Amino acid sequence: MTFSETRVRIAPSPTGYFHVGTARTAIFNWLYARRVGGKFLLRIEDTDVERSRKEYVDVILDGLKWLGMDWDDEIVFQSSRLQSYKPFALELIERGCAYRCFCTAEELTQKRQAAQQAKVNYHYDRSCRNLSAKQIAANLEADKPHVIRLKLPLEGKATFDDVVLGSLEKEYHELDDFIILKSDGNAIYNFAVVIDDHDMGISHVIRGNDHMTNTFLQVEIYKALGWDLPTFAHLPMILDLNRNKVSKRKGAKGITDYQHEGYLPEAVFNFLTLLGWSPKDDREKMLRQELVDVFTLEGINPSNAVFNPEKLLWLNGEYIREKTNHEIAVLVAPMLVDKGLTTKYCLETRWQWLMKVVGLLKERCKLLTDFVEMSSYFFTDNFEYDPKGTAKHFTPEAVKLLTALAEKFAAVSELTEIKAEEIVRTYAEELLVKPAVLIHPTRLAVTGLTAGPSLFGLLEAIGRDKVCARIARAIVYIESAK
Repeated sequence: MTFSETRVRIAPSPTGYFHVGTARTAIFNWLYARRVGGKFLLRIEDTDVERSRKEYVDVILDGLKWLGMDWDDEIVFQSSRLQSYKPFALELIERGCAYRCFCTAEELTQKRQAAQQAKVNYHYDRSCRNLSAKQIAANLEADKPHVIRLKLPLEGKATFDDVVLGSLEKEYHELDDFIILKSDGNAIYNFAVVIDDHDMGISHVIRGNDHMTNTFLQVEIYKALGWDLPTFAHLPMILDLNRNKVSKRKGAKGITDYQHEGYLPEAVFNFLTLLGWSPKDDREKMLRQELVDVFTLEGINPSNAVFNPEKLLWLNGEYIREKTNHEIAVLVAPMLVDKGLTTKYCLETRWQWLMKVVGLLKERCKLLTDFVEMSSYFFTDNFEYDPKGTAKHFTPEAVKLLTALAEKFAAVSELTEIKAEEIVRTYAEELLVKPAVLIHPTRLAVTGLTAGPSLFGLLEAIGRDKVCARIARAIVYIESAK
């Protein structure tokens, strides 16, 4: 190999959302580049005019940034390179490695249909491969439309080596003399990719194994042009729990979806890295720098990887619990405002209080959005009571217990977590009952729920006056239900 440096790339098409498969490919490329001190490049293949959109480019870039991946050099847009490909196709004709094909679409369709009727695989019959110079000149003089095809060997095997899959081969008779330039002068995908990768100095092509068929064709283009082959590494497919391929067409989520659902970028990055790659030591939670330090192409598993949403959710919860209350509060605050639970001004003036709320909920949350769903009672007194909870805990006897507790709470100057626990447990001892007899109706009265974080911590966070007011509200509710 004569590449002066390691240069890898991803080349997504801006025709939809940022798919997890594309994200995983980007991560593997980025990790490898950072591991060996190479460059990670980005090429946007935006030549599909009908489907490509500027907003989809932004989705890709935003997704990469959210996952914490930076790229080197300027972004290459394939649409700006449309004039780069034809000269190479003409060069291949001059070198006898390609030829002009004047077969019409109708003729090719008839041949394809005939093959179907005969129940044999269709292959282009190479009818234009050996046209004489005189025939070619006459067709060009008549301005007859034509494509340019690569001239493949008629015997032997097409081969290439893959870091993940080993040595791969295919009989040449299984391959067509495929088109590299269309009749309108535009390059076919496989031809454009080779030219782009060569011009960008790509030393390693790391991509999904759904490109394997393309690779056989691209290798032939490299050989015809006399260029050094990059190192190929084909990544295993990502399957869902039913062993179906995870794909856009089957409703797979995009990276933006995970962001909006409350996943942390470091958790998604960690999870996707382990889809088809392993550090060989059973670690499941690894920091970004740890992944950079140990990532190798040889560690990629050729077997298909299974996307387990529960594992991602678990991993996200682990990352959430590692963050400080301040870090979580910064991420959650805009969500609370968007939900209409509070205002930006209120949070700014009660930041320490918000961190206390976050700290109470952190152990129970697996998503950032869980903080929003679980914290509503900290921001409003007007909540409904859990129906099953009211049937079980809002009994006539609970009125007496709640009334006494409210009086005890009101008698202290500040209802701290320690003081709240002391009051509840002391009162339970006086009544010769378990603390749970008091804790359950109190929690329901103050939050409307039957489960949640430490009761005594949330009583402190809600505050004495609101706690007493909510208990009074609950007593009215119980008595009105008699």
